[in-house]
Amino acid sequence: MASPDASPIQVIDRMAAVLDALAAQDGASLKILAAETGLHPSTAFRILAALIQHGFVARDEAGLYLLGPHLLQLAAKVRVGLDVRAVARAEMEWLRDQVGETVNLTVRQGDEMVYVERVTPNRMMRVEQLIGSRAPLHVTAVGKLMLGEAGAAATRDYARRTHLPAYTANTRHEVKRLLEDIGISTARGYALDDEEAELGVGCIGALVRDATGVAVAGLSVSAPMERRKMDWVPLLQEAARRISARLGFAA
Repeated sequence: MASPDASPIQVIDRMAAVLDALAAQDGASLKILAAETGLHPSTAFRILAALIQHGFVARDEAGLYLLGPHLLQLAAKVRVGLDVRAVARAEMEWLRDQVGETVNLTVRQGDEMVYVERVTPNRMMRVEQLIGSRAPLHVTAVGKLMLGEAGAAATRDYARRTHLPAYTANTRHEVKRLLEDIGISTARGYALDDEEAELGVGCIGALVRDATGVAVAGLSVSAPMERRKMDWVPLLQEAARRISARLGFAA
Protein backbone atom coordinates (compact mmCIF):
# COMPACT_ATOMS: atom_id res chain seq x y z
CA MET A 1 0.00 0.00 0.00
CA ALA A 2 2.79 2.43 0.90
CA SER A 3 6.03 3.25 -0.83
CA PRO A 4 9.14 1.51 0.58
CA ASP A 5 10.31 4.64 2.40
CA ALA A 6 6.94 5.36 4.02
CA SER A 7 6.73 4.51 7.72
CA PRO A 8 3.46 3.33 9.28
CA ILE A 9 3.06 6.78 10.84
CA GLN A 10 3.49 8.44 7.45
CA VAL A 11 0.83 6.16 6.02
CA ILE A 12 -1.61 7.20 8.76
CA ASP A 13 -0.77 10.85 8.15
CA ARG A 14 -1.47 10.41 4.45
CA MET A 15 -4.77 8.65 5.12
CA ALA A 16 -5.79 11.46 7.45
CA ALA A 17 -4.90 14.02 4.77
CA VAL A 18 -7.02 12.18 2.21
CA LEU A 19 -10.00 11.96 4.56
CA ASP A 20 -9.70 15.65 5.46
CA ALA A 21 -9.65 16.54 1.76
CA LEU A 22 -12.73 14.41 1.16
CA ALA A 23 -14.55 15.96 4.10
CA ALA A 24 -14.04 19.41 2.58
CA GLN A 25 -15.72 18.46 -0.70
CA ASP A 26 -18.91 16.83 -1.89
CA GLY A 27 -17.15 14.20 -4.00
CA ALA A 28 -13.70 14.58 -5.53
CA SER A 29 -11.65 13.03 -8.31
CA LEU A 30 -8.30 11.33 -7.86
CA LYS A 31 -6.60 14.27 -9.57
CA ILE A 32 -8.10 16.80 -7.17
CA LEU A 33 -7.35 14.70 -4.10
CA ALA A 34 -3.75 14.22 -5.16
CA ALA A 35 -3.40 17.97 -5.67
CA GLU A 36 -5.09 18.81 -2.36
CA THR A 37 -2.92 16.41 -0.35
CA GLY A 38 0.33 16.80 -2.25
CA LEU A 39 0.47 13.05 -2.81
CA HIS A 40 1.56 11.39 -6.03
CA PRO A 41 -1.58 10.14 -7.84
CA SER A 42 -0.44 6.52 -7.58
CA THR A 43 0.05 6.87 -3.81
CA ALA A 44 -3.31 8.58 -3.41
CA PHE A 45 -4.94 5.82 -5.46
CA ARG A 46 -3.48 3.07 -3.25
CA ILE A 47 -4.62 4.84 -0.09
CA LEU A 48 -8.09 5.36 -1.48
CA ALA A 49 -8.32 1.70 -2.50
CA ALA A 50 -7.46 0.59 1.03
CA LEU A 51 -9.95 3.04 2.54
CA ILE A 52 -12.67 1.77 0.18
CA GLN A 53 -11.92 -1.81 1.23
CA HIS A 54 -12.63 -0.88 4.86
CA GLY A 55 -15.69 1.24 4.10
CA PHE A 56 -14.09 4.56 5.03
CA VAL A 57 -14.37 5.82 1.44
CA ALA A 58 -16.85 5.12 -1.35
CA ARG A 59 -17.21 6.02 -5.03
CA ASP A 60 -20.32 7.36 -6.69
CA GLU A 61 -21.66 6.59 -10.17
CA ALA A 62 -19.51 9.34 -11.67
CA GLY A 63 -16.37 7.78 -10.18
CA LEU A 64 -15.88 10.55 -7.62
CA TYR A 65 -14.61 9.66 -4.14
CA LEU A 66 -16.59 10.52 -1.03
CA LEU A 67 -16.70 9.60 2.65
CA GLY A 68 -17.88 6.02 3.17
CA PRO A 69 -20.58 4.47 5.33
CA HIS A 70 -18.27 2.91 7.91
CA LEU A 71 -16.70 6.26 8.69
CA LEU A 72 -20.15 7.78 9.12
CA GLN A 73 -21.17 4.93 11.43
CA LEU A 74 -18.13 5.53 13.61
CA ALA A 75 -18.94 9.23 13.74
CA ALA A 76 -22.47 8.42 14.86
CA LYS A 77 -21.13 6.22 17.66
CA VAL A 78 -18.96 9.06 18.89
CA ARG A 79 -22.06 11.24 19.12
CA VAL A 80 -23.97 8.49 20.90
CA GLY A 81 -21.17 8.24 23.45
CA LEU A 82 -21.55 11.87 24.47
CA ASP A 83 -22.78 12.46 28.00
CA VAL A 84 -26.51 12.79 27.40
CA ARG A 85 -26.92 14.54 30.73
CA ALA A 86 -24.44 17.26 29.77
CA VAL A 87 -26.00 17.66 26.34
CA ALA A 88 -29.52 17.86 27.77
CA ARG A 89 -28.95 20.16 30.74
CA ALA A 90 -29.34 23.51 28.97
CA GLU A 91 -32.52 22.43 27.20
CA MET A 92 -33.92 21.04 30.44
CA GLU A 93 -33.33 24.38 32.15
CA TRP A 94 -35.02 26.17 29.24
CA LEU A 95 -38.04 23.89 29.51
CA ARG A 96 -38.22 24.31 33.29
CA ASP A 97 -38.23 28.08 32.86
CA GLN A 98 -41.07 27.81 30.32
CA VAL A 99 -43.36 25.58 32.40
CA GLY A 100 -42.26 26.32 35.96
CA GLU A 101 -42.19 22.64 36.93
CA THR A 102 -39.72 19.79 37.43
CA VAL A 103 -38.06 18.45 34.29
CA ASN A 104 -36.58 14.94 34.25
CA LEU A 105 -34.16 13.07 32.02
CA THR A 106 -34.52 9.28 32.13
CA VAL A 107 -32.89 6.31 30.44
CA ARG A 108 -34.11 2.76 30.11
CA GLN A 109 -32.33 0.00 32.00
CA GLY A 110 -34.01 -3.33 31.48
CA ASP A 111 -37.63 -3.13 32.64
CA GLU A 112 -37.21 0.21 34.39
CA MET A 113 -36.69 3.88 33.70
CA VAL A 114 -33.83 5.43 35.67
CA TYR A 115 -33.80 9.15 36.52
CA VAL A 116 -30.33 10.41 35.57
CA GLU A 117 -30.84 14.19 35.67
CA ARG A 118 -33.44 16.70 36.80
CA VAL A 119 -33.92 20.45 37.08
CA THR A 120 -36.40 21.91 39.53
CA PRO A 121 -38.28 25.19 39.81
CA ASN A 122 -37.84 27.65 42.67
CA ARG A 123 -41.17 26.97 44.31
CA MET A 124 -42.30 25.38 47.56
CA MET A 125 -44.57 22.66 46.16
CA ARG A 126 -42.95 20.68 43.37
CA VAL A 127 -42.65 17.11 42.16
CA GLU A 128 -39.10 15.88 42.67
CA GLN A 129 -37.71 12.57 41.49
CA LEU A 130 -34.35 11.73 43.03
CA ILE A 131 -31.50 11.10 40.61
CA GLY A 132 -30.89 7.37 40.53
CA SER A 133 -34.46 6.45 41.43
CA ARG A 134 -36.27 3.93 39.25
CA ALA A 135 -39.79 3.23 38.06
CA PRO A 136 -41.31 0.41 35.98
CA LEU A 137 -41.82 1.19 32.32
CA HIS A 138 -45.60 0.87 32.33
CA VAL A 139 -46.21 3.49 35.03
CA THR A 140 -44.16 6.29 33.44
CA ALA A 141 -44.89 8.42 30.39
CA VAL A 142 -41.46 7.88 28.84
CA GLY A 143 -41.53 4.19 29.74
CA LYS A 144 -44.67 3.72 27.66
CA LEU A 145 -42.94 5.33 24.68
CA MET A 146 -39.93 3.05 25.19
CA LEU A 147 -42.28 0.06 25.12
CA GLY A 148 -43.81 1.47 21.95
CA GLU A 149 -40.37 1.58 20.37
CA ALA A 150 -39.83 -2.08 21.25
CA GLY A 151 -43.15 -3.18 19.74
CA ALA A 152 -46.26 -5.07 20.82
CA ALA A 153 -44.54 -8.46 21.14
CA ALA A 154 -41.84 -7.02 23.40
CA THR A 155 -44.52 -5.27 25.47
CA ARG A 156 -46.36 -8.55 25.99
CA ASP A 157 -43.07 -10.16 27.06
CA TYR A 158 -42.55 -7.29 29.50
CA ALA A 159 -46.06 -7.84 30.88
CA ARG A 160 -45.39 -11.55 31.39
CA ARG A 161 -42.12 -10.83 33.18
CA THR A 162 -43.38 -8.10 35.46
CA HIS A 163 -47.10 -8.93 35.80
CA LEU A 164 -47.75 -5.16 35.45
CA PRO A 165 -48.01 -4.33 39.15
CA ALA A 166 -50.54 -1.61 39.96
CA TYR A 167 -49.09 1.36 41.83
CA THR A 168 -52.38 3.25 41.90
CA ALA A 169 -55.95 2.66 40.72
CA ASN A 170 -54.96 4.39 37.46
CA THR A 171 -52.04 2.11 36.57
CA ARG A 172 -52.41 0.32 33.22
CA HIS A 173 -52.12 -3.17 34.70
CA GLU A 174 -53.98 -4.99 31.91
CA VAL A 175 -52.06 -5.77 28.72
CA LYS A 176 -54.86 -4.71 26.36
CA ARG A 177 -55.30 -1.35 28.03
CA LEU A 178 -51.55 -0.77 28.19
CA LEU A 179 -51.14 -1.57 24.48
CA GLU A 180 -53.95 0.81 23.60
CA ASP A 181 -52.33 3.58 25.62
CA ILE A 182 -48.94 2.89 24.06
CA GLY A 183 -50.39 2.93 20.56
CA ILE A 184 -52.05 6.30 21.10
CA SER A 185 -48.94 7.73 22.75
CA THR A 186 -46.59 6.56 20.00
CA ALA A 187 -48.83 7.93 17.25
CA ARG A 188 -49.03 11.42 18.76
CA GLY A 189 -45.38 11.61 19.83
CA TYR A 190 -45.85 12.08 23.56
CA ALA A 191 -47.22 10.07 26.50
CA LEU A 192 -49.01 10.85 29.73
CA ASP A 193 -48.77 9.51 33.25
CA ASP A 194 -52.19 10.22 34.73
CA GLU A 195 -51.48 9.50 38.39
CA GLU A 196 -50.35 6.00 37.38
CA ALA A 197 -47.15 5.95 39.42
CA GLU A 198 -48.26 8.20 42.26
CA LEU A 199 -51.63 9.68 43.17
CA GLY A 200 -51.79 13.41 42.69
CA VAL A 201 -48.83 13.51 40.28
CA GLY A 202 -49.04 13.76 36.50
CA CYS A 203 -46.35 13.65 33.85
CA ILE A 204 -45.87 14.33 30.14
CA GLY A 205 -43.00 12.57 28.35
CA ALA A 206 -41.24 12.56 24.97
CA LEU A 207 -38.33 10.60 23.54
CA VAL A 208 -34.76 11.71 22.85
CA ARG A 209 -33.01 10.07 19.89
CA ASP A 210 -29.37 9.68 18.91
CA ALA A 211 -27.74 10.06 15.50
CA THR A 212 -28.94 6.62 14.43
CA GLY A 213 -32.56 7.36 15.36
CA VAL A 214 -32.56 5.10 18.41
CA ALA A 215 -34.46 6.34 21.47
CA VAL A 216 -31.68 6.68 24.05
CA ALA A 217 -33.45 8.74 26.70
CA GLY A 218 -36.67 10.42 27.64
CA LEU A 219 -37.55 13.95 28.66
CA SER A 220 -40.51 14.60 30.92
CA VAL A 221 -42.28 17.26 32.95
CA SER A 222 -43.77 16.25 36.32
CA ALA A 223 -46.29 18.29 38.25
CA PRO A 224 -49.23 18.01 40.62
CA MET A 225 -52.22 17.03 38.49
CA GLU A 226 -54.06 20.27 39.17
CA ARG A 227 -51.14 22.23 37.67
CA ARG A 228 -50.33 20.00 34.69
CA LYS A 229 -51.15 21.68 31.37
CA MET A 230 -51.42 20.16 27.92
CA ASP A 231 -50.10 23.47 26.56
CA TRP A 232 -46.69 22.17 27.67
CA VAL A 233 -46.66 19.42 25.02
CA PRO A 234 -45.15 21.47 22.15
CA LEU A 235 -42.57 22.98 24.52
CA LEU A 236 -41.57 19.51 25.73
CA GLN A 237 -41.36 18.19 22.18
CA GLU A 238 -39.25 21.15 21.11
CA ALA A 239 -36.79 20.59 23.97
CA ALA A 240 -36.58 16.86 23.16
CA ARG A 241 -36.03 17.72 19.49
CA ARG A 242 -33.18 20.10 20.35
CA ILE A 243 -31.47 17.54 22.57
CA SER A 244 -31.83 14.92 19.85
CA ALA A 245 -30.33 17.32 17.31
CA ARG A 246 -27.35 17.90 19.57
CA LEU A 247 -26.89 14.12 19.65
CA GLY A 248 -26.81 14.10 15.84
CA PHE A 249 -30.40 13.14 15.07
CA ALA A 250 -31.87 14.72 11.95
CA ALA A 251 -35.67 14.48 11.90
